[in-house]
Amino acid sequence: MKSTARRSDAEARDAIRDDLDATLLVEAAAGTGKTTELVNRILRVLETGRAAMDEIVAVTFTEKAAGELKLRLREALETARTGAGDGTDVRRRLDEALEKLEEAHVNTIHGFCAELIRERPVEARVDPLFTVLTEAQADHLYTRAFHGWLQETLADPPEGVRRALRRTSAPVFQGGADGEGPIDRLRGAGRALAEWRDFPQPWRRPPFDRVPAIGAVLELLHRLAILSEEPVSARDNLYADTDAVRRLSRQITLEQSFGQVDHDGWEARLVDLVRDRGVSRTRKGSGYKYGKHALRSEVLAARDALFAGLQQFKKDADGDLAACLQQELAGATARYQELKAGAGALDFGDLLAKARDLIRSNDAVRRHLCGKFTQIFVDEFQDTDPVQAEILLLLEDSRPGRLFIVGDPKQAIYRFRGTDVGTYWRVRDELEQRGARTLQLTTSYRSVPPIQHFVNAAFERHMVENRATLQAGYVPLAKSRDDDPSQPSVIALPVPKPYSRRSFGGLKASAKAIEGSLPDAIAAFIAWLTEEDRGWTVSERGGDGKEKRVRLEPRHIAILFRRFTSFGEDVTRPYVSAIEARGIPHLLVGGKAFHGREEVEAVRAVLAAIEWPDDELSAFAALKGALFAIDDEHLFEFKSRFGVFHPFRVPPELGGNTGQDLVLTGEPTTHLMPIAEAYRYVRPGRRSSPPT
Repeated sequence: MKSTARRSDAEARDAIRDDLDATLLVEAAAGTGKTTELVNRILRVLETGRAAMDEIVAVTFTEKAAGELKLRLREALETARTGAGDGTDVRRRLDEALEKLEEAHVNTIHGFCAELIRERPVEARVDPLFTVLTEAQADHLYTRAFHGWLQETLADPPEGVRRALRRTSAPVFQGGADGEGPIDRLRGAGRALAEWRDFPQPWRRPPFDRVPAIGAVLELLHRLAILSEEPVSARDNLYADTDAVRRLSRQITLEQSFGQVDHDGWEARLVDLVRDRGVSRTRKGSGYKYGKHALRSEVLAARDALFAGLQQFKKDADGDLAACLQQELAGATARYQELKAGAGALDFGDLLAKARDLIRSNDAVRRHLCGKFTQIFVDEFQDTDPVQAEILLLLEDSRPGRLFIVGDPKQAIYRFRGTDVGTYWRVRDELEQRGARTLQLTTSYRSVPPIQHFVNAAFERHMVENRATLQAGYVPLAKSRDDDPSQPSVIALPVPKPYSRRSFGGLKASAKAIEGSLPDAIAAFIAWLTEEDRGWTVSERGGDGKEKRVRLEPRHIAILFRRFTSFGEDVTRPYVSAIEARGIPHLLVGGKAFHGREEVEAVRAVLAAIEWPDDELSAFAALKGALFAIDDEHLFEFKSRFGVFHPFRVPPELGGNTGQDLVLTGEPTTHLMPIAEAYRYVRPGRRSSPPT
C-alpha cells in the first residue's frame, strides 16, 4: 500500500512538470511541496516557450505569500539558467523571464484585479484615479456610514435592530466580540454583511413563533427557581450554581406583576443565561434530598430541562434575528457604497466584484485578457471565495492547460469570509467536467515517519469527507525520509501538578491546574533538551541544499498556542517568564499582551515623562516603575521637601539639572540622589546609561 502511495505521488509530480496540455488541480497537505511543484511547472512552461513571463498570472492569498512566491521563482530561474547551455533557446527564454520577473503578474487576487481595472476603468465604470482602501480605512468609512444610518433608523427601529440593541452578551454575527456593546456588535454585523453585498438574496428565515417560545422557556425558568429556592444547606453547590436562575425569575416575575411585557428584554436575558457558568456547568452537590420539598434528582431534572430549552431557544432566536438583520442592515451598506463612490475609492470587495463584472459582461475585454494571459497559476486555492473563483474560471475559458491550481481543502478555514470548502468542491467539479485532472501529493517532506503515523492515526478515521457538513476528507501522509532511532520523535510530556487543590473525596484532574503547571514543565523540558551533553539532534539543511544532523538548539524549537488570550489574560506570558527564568534565548511572535508587560509599562512611563515633562503623574510613574524602582518612602519625602516631580526641576540641594549645582543643606540628601539621577537621565538629549 505504501509503495502504491509513493508511486502515485511520484506520478503526480511528473504530471505537474510534464503534462502541460492538461488543466490540473493539485491537492496536497502542508509540507508536501505543493508550492515547489507550482514553481516547477511555471519554470517548465517558460523553458518550453509555451508562455513568456508577461503572459503568466500567478495569484495567491496574501501579499507575503506573493512576495515569497516571486522570490522562489527567481531562485528557480537562476538555478535553471545556470544549468542551461549558452546560446540555447532554453537559456534565452530563461534570461528573458528573469528580465521581466519584476513586471510579472505574481500578486494577490486583489492586486491582480486592481491591475485589470486600472487598465479598463471606463469599461469597469470606476474613477480612473480610484484609490484602494486598506482594511482600516474601509472599516473607518463603514463606521461613518453605519452611525449615520443608525441615527436615522433609531427614530423608528425595525424589529431586528430593536432586538439586537437589547442583547447584552454574546455576539450574534461573526465580527462581534465578547465585551463589545450592542451598537458595536450591530456595527460588526453590518460590516460583515457589507463584505457579502454581492450575495443580497434574503437568508432563509424558518418559522419561529417568538412569543410562545419565550413563554415556554419562562415556565421552565420559574419551575427551577421554585424547586431550588429552599435547600437544606445554603452552601449546597447546586443551590449556588442556580442563583442566576432565581434572580432572573424574580426580576421577570416582578415585571409581570406590574403588567409589563418586554419580550425583547426577556429574549436578551434568556440568551445571556445560556452563558452563565453556573447554568452551563452546574455542580450536582451531594445528598439525595435537596430541600424540604424537593429531591436532588428533581432539581437536576428541572435544570437539565431548562438548559436544553435555553440552548434551543438561543439557536432559534439567533437564526431568526440574523435573517431579520440581513435585510435591515442593507441600508447601512448602501450608505457605505455612496461614501466610497464620493471619495473615488474601492475596497477589496469592490476590486473583485468590478473585475468579475468587467470580464463577464464585456466580451471584447474578456477575449483580450484571455489572449494576453495564456497561463494562470493559483496557490492556496482553498482560500478562494465564489467571486474569485468565477474570475479565474472566466479567464480559464475552458481551454486545456491554461489553469493550474494547488490547494488543500482541509485548510479551508476562512468560512466567515465566504471561502468555505464548498466553493472549492464546486470549482473542482466544474473543472473535472471540462476535462481537468485532480492529483494528490501525499509525500511529506516536513516531518519524520513517527510524527506522520501519529497524525494519520489521529485524523484518518475521524476526518471523513461530508459535503452536507462541509467537512473535507483526510489524505494520509507518506514518508520521505527515515527516522532517527536514537531518539523519540513523539513525546507525551507529563503534567507535574494536574490536580485541583479543591478536590474533595479523592484526586480530580483540573484543566486550570494543568494549564497552570504546563509553562514551567515545558520550559524545564526545553532546558533539558538543549543541554549540550544530552545528545539530541535535528536535521538541518545547509547552504548547499543538503541535510545534516546538528545539535538541538533553542532556535530549533517552537511552542504553538491555540490562542493568545483567555478571559483577557495573556496565555503566552507564563511561558515567556518560565523560559526567561532559565536563560533560554527566545522570540515571541504574536503575543497579545505586549503593552501590558511590566517592563514595557516601565519604558512607556519613562517615555511619557520625556514627552510631557509637565505631567507630574508621568514623572512620578517613571520614578516608581521597574526601571528606577524608587520606594514610596523616598518619593513621599521628596514630594514633601521639594513640592513637585519634574524632570527639568531637579532641586539644587540634589545637584540641579546639570548635577553640578549642588547647594549645601542642613538635612541629609544622599538617600534622595537616585531620584535626581533618574530625572537627569530621562531629560531629552541625554545619552547615558540608567543609574544603578
